[in-house]
Amino acid sequence: MFKFFRSRSSQPVIPDGLTVYAVGDIHGRDDLLRTLLEQIEAREEPPETRRYIFLGDYVDRGPDSRAVIDRLIALSRERSAVFLKGNHEAALLGFLDDARWGPQWAQFGGAETLQSYGVSAPLRDEPDVWEETRAQFREAFPDAHRRFCEALTLSEALGGYFFVHAGVRPGAPLNEQAEDDLLRIRNDFLDDDRPLERVVVHGHTPHETAYRDHRRLSLDTGAYITGRLTAARLESDSVEIIQAVSPGLDPS
Repeated sequence: MFKFFRSRSSQPVIPDGLTVYAVGDIHGRDDLLRTLLEQIEAREEPPETRRYIFLGDYVDRGPDSRAVIDRLIALSRERSAVFLKGNHEAALLGFLDDARWGPQWAQFGGAETLQSYGVSAPLRDEPDVWEETRAQFREAFPDAHRRFCEALTLSEALGGYFFVHAGVRPGAPLNEQAEDDLLRIRNDFLDDDRPLERVVVHGHTPHETAYRDHRRLSLDTGAYITGRLTAARLESDSVEIIQAVSPGLDPS
């Protein structure tokens, strides 16, 4: 599915000679990620001008978190790509280091991630049970996947855009944002109307469709439950929305 927008002025812009694909929250939907990447790789611009920016939340909720990370690692070997950290990756890393993260993480999607690595979330919340689950997960979690998660960055500034997982704290300079806000902020950012230094491209809070106004571009369309994974193609001052859609859904 394709929708086209044109910015209302010469800003924001992407630097000449570069085409950016910003990808919203994947949440374990490797099937949609595969389809989306196939669509993008079939585009006509030279691959060397293409840069991917993934907005975080690669894991949890959907069924194939392990396959998603495998695919992103493989892509990073062939294409220019930036991988941002989401709050769900923060939770996964937290559990790897401390079993006390387990019960809360499992409730908001971690159970599906554990399953994708062949580990079952325990039915009881006793600390010793979760410690055993953590040990099993550490054993099943490949070193390459841990390196990938630990290398995730919090933000990326490019041209007139600022890419981040959740959003920013209004009133604070973009280069002085707190990590917790970049990973988890919602209403304080979404409901504010003050102009920002750059247009913020983000995920984290799902909309039925991609949303765009004068201060932000939101690309989380709830892929794990809606069957729609959304990306934005940014080139010069244009914005094009691209979706991968589960079979059987109306692509319009």
